[in-house]
Amino acid sequence: MSDDPIYHVDGNLVPASEATVSVDDRGFRYGDAAFETMRVYGGTVFEWDAHVDRLERTCAALSLEHGLAAADLRARIDETLAANDLEDAYVRLSITRGVQPGKLTPQPDVEPTVVIYAKPLPRGGVDGESVWDGPATVRTVETRRIPSDAIPAAAKTHNYLNGILARAELRDDDGQPGADEALMFDCEGHVAEGATSNLWFVRDGELCTPTTDGPVLPGITRAIVLELAAEAGISFQEGRYGLADVLEADEAFLTNRTWELRPIGTLDGREIGGGPVTDRLSRRYDERVERACYQ
Repeated sequence: MSDDPIYHVDGNLVPASEATVSVDDRGFRYGDAAFETMRVYGGTVFEWDAHVDRLERTCAALSLEHGLAAADLRARIDETLAANDLEDAYVRLSITRGVQPGKLTPQPDVEPTVVIYAKPLPRGGVDGESVWDGPATVRTVETRRIPSDAIPAAAKTHNYLNGILARAELRDDDGQPGADEALMFDCEGHVAEGATSNLWFVRDGELCTPTTDGPVLPGITRAIVLELAAEAGISFQEGRYGLADVLEADEAFLTNRTWELRPIGTLDGREIGGGPVTDRLSRRYDERVERACYQ
């Protein structure tokens, strides 16, 4: 991959240094846009259908009728990967409502802005390596997750202020990140999720994760872990938990598309770490990636 990667912007491949969108684009003005973050392993977009489904759910939540076919979007992703000579990568696809008159009310006719970019990541699967260099340091923050009655938690939109405020709380006196992830609560005081990750913990051999009935993103990696747990005969539950439940856990980890499964080394200074359940699920996750993408 060159020092000036190639982006896909509205159907055209352009160098990143020349890639632009209008200052009147609603994605820039209001965060009026949907996006998906994907992992590509061996040239294959992992769980592509699940990403398409979630993207459509986000667009439906935004009443954003973009008119783009999934095959068209996939072709643009493949073109972006080929242009950057990438087989193992992070890919982000964004669809905004496009340029409309400078009023808050969205217009029904949409000419969407579509931007795709990719960056290299290590090989995944059973012979792969993690993108992280160690278990995560995690701190709880005061910023609360926005209730789903206000902004649907299941929608992945460009409006990421909630997570940004949470991450900003982690800064130390020098302005540097004081932890890898911010753990957020809902407005009732239950643990919800990280700024960009889903939370898991294990107690007495049972796997636990906050329910998506609360303000928790239904992560695609999250769904896979639940499937893997069921296949492995690991008891699990989705529920509402307090901070003490996590602090007293035997194991804890985070999931997202880029990290896959990442153990929590410390939470608010309390050592937790991974363990046999985390390791077992991580191995099964790698095996699924290997079967789906490298064989």
